[in-house]
Amino acid sequence: MQASFFKQVADSLSVERLDAYASDKPGPCITLARYLWNMALCESLYSPLQLCEVALRNAVHRRLTAIINREDWYDARSFTLTDWAACEVENAKGKICKAKHTVTPGRVVAELHFGFWTSLFEDHYERNTPFLPRGIKAVFPWLPKEQHNRKHQKRTLEEIRTLRNRVFHHERIAHWKDLETRHADILSVIGWISPELQEMAQALDRFTEIRQQGLDPWIAKIRHHWPEA
Repeated sequence: MQASFFKQVADSLSVERLDAYASDKPGPCITLARYLWNMALCESLYSPLQLCEVALRNAVHRRLTAIINREDWYDARSFTLTDWAACEVENAKGKICKAKHTVTPGRVVAELHFGFWTSLFEDHYERNTPFLPRGIKAVFPWLPKEQHNRKHQKRTLEEIRTLRNRVFHHERIAHWKDLETRHADILSVIGWISPELQEMAQALDRFTEIRQQGLDPWIAKIRHHWPEA
């Protein structure tokens, strides 16, 4: 790869960002190939993560609407949110108002971040609300009975949330040794909510192919388009 070309790319992406892929000083070609491969992995995880997030929030919303008997369950006195979660609800309402929209349950639900929904599996909601533990079966109707454990599901959802945040913020994930496990967990959660949605997620999935191909296709692309002078 031409040194001048790589310098221009590094300046645009930031040297600090590319340095994360060059700790062993592999040279410009491998550094950029690692960056492109990581970008492709993030892209491949975007659709299953999005499906997982939307399916989870809708499943939780349906369950809480049913047991609290109102769509704005987050405002009900009979359902006590943690202080943090209550702040998240108010922030969501504030964003809706700022956009000059009417605050409705549908808009609030859509505005709340993935972290809000995973937080609803904390111990607080097992001790202080009617949501858990029975809500696990309602939210995840196809979850095997032996896995109906709040702590286990909370840990799985938090691991997915951590990956989701790194993917959506374009951070490095290619070096994660358990990336295949995290990917499988995403598809599993989708399947526990809806086997049909899981089938669609699997049909769209490109993660395994991109992961298994590794760096070679990206090295080849770089050397083809930007050969060394």
